[in-house]
Amino acid sequence: MENNQKRSPLYKSFGYAFEGIFNTIKDERNIKIHLIVTTLVIIFGFILKISLTEWFICILLFSIIIPLELVNTAIEAVVDLASKEYAPLAKKAKDAAAGAVLVAAILSAVIGGIIFFPKLYYFIIGFFN
Repeated sequence: MENNQKRSPLYKSFGYAFEGIFNTIKDERNIKIHLIVTTLVIIFGFILKISLTEWFICILLFSIIIPLELVNTAIEAVVDLASKEYAPLAKKAKDAAAGAVLVAAILSAVIGGIIFFPKLYYFIIGFFN
């Protein structure tokens, strides 16, 4: 940035960031799925009374998946802008970004299963006894 250019005020930077988040939520199916799952995890976390450490792990996983989906969306938009027709490198970039989200989501689901399945099992067994 040149020295004679003024920076946007901080509040405008936050506004642009929130606009990016809300536009992604409005336009992208996958982030909606992640947010629904996040909401369900929070609800079940309260119902099943997960520990403070388990809450920390869940919040850490949320803070990986949601931003990663935002970055994936940004990469896809930039690639689409840069390459109007099919290009193998464009496909490689988009697939790698989507793959990163998929790997994080699968690993998060595995960790979530480790946290929630035993508690859900005992919750159900206690309900029927």
